[in-house]
Amino acid sequence: MRFCITGGGTGGHLSIADALCNAAVARGHEVIFIGSTSGQDKMWFEQRSSFSHTYFLQTSGVVNKSGPAKIKALYKIFAALLESRKILKKHKVQAVISVGGFSAAPASFASFTLGLPLFIHEQNAVVGKLNSILRPHARSFISAYEKDSPIQGYPVKEVFFKSARVRERLETIIFLGGSQGATAINDLALHVSQILKERGIKIIHQCGERDYERVKAEYEKMGIDVELYSFTKEIASLISRADFAVSRSGASTLWELCANGLPAFFIPYPHAAGDHQFSNADFIVKEEMGWCMREGEGLEDKFLAVLDEHLHVKSKKLIEHSHKDVADEMIKLFENRI
Repeated sequence: MRFCITGGGTGGHLSIADALCNAAVARGHEVIFIGSTSGQDKMWFEQRSSFSHTYFLQTSGVVNKSGPAKIKALYKIFAALLESRKILKKHKVQAVISVGGFSAAPASFASFTLGLPLFIHEQNAVVGKLNSILRPHARSFISAYEKDSPIQGYPVKEVFFKSARVRERLETIIFLGGSQGATAINDLALHVSQILKERGIKIIHQCGERDYERVKAEYEKMGIDVELYSFTKEIASLISRADFAVSRSGASTLWELCANGLPAFFIPYPHAAGDHQFSNADFIVKEEMGWCMREGEGLEDKFLAVLDEHLHVKSKKLIEHSHKDVADEMIKLFENRI
């Protein structure tokens, strides 16, 4: 069977694309990718991937644009839609899988014009605008947050499941600022580091490249010994060593922590589209699997208060909630619905 996976822009979307591609190829299917020259698509898949062919078209986001900029973005999508039609026909694609993001638009709409089945994975608790438009026309719509989704779960790399464990004691905390860093998380880590040191709690901190020198200097000034990174590709290993996390609540990171059984105190990025990071974290909170608080006054007190709660209860619930082989289950579902 021949699939096209489309979408991307950010690592969250692309990690799903990668997982689905690997699952499909493992089941003997051919998979091509249609993404964008904008965002991270080329960085992820131009050199190495399991895709038989990759295409990066000239597109950009539409949602946050207005006036001439919006018209220009829409024109690019239309031109890319026509190009996507040619690509889909050339490879005799039998179904299109969208992982969301602005780069999913051309191939997704092209699937309608060619009468091809469209399958969608929504990575966030708040459905994106593009997916809201596409959803009524999709053959299947998958979401880890919706009870009526045909598959419950989020595609996560096997490494996070392999090192999963129930956290019984708080010995190490990891602060995850992400590749770009997060000032609120970095400042929280600095403010509570002395208290954590007094409690004998080790600190692992990924602070982002832009804030690395400042954070490093502050730790040195206070005489705090930390394992500090600007950015690292060994995040799975660091997460497995930690007993508690402080993190943004982008979908991929949130579900990786869930798969590993690592309880987290989420601080949502306040400017995320549709405030989706708060909704992602709120899902975890409502299921009593973690904590969440917005940036602002009282953040430090709230964080210190949850450290005294029983981590093992949250950790067990996270592991019980996680589902392995979600990508494989999705491909099997798509096979049966084409």
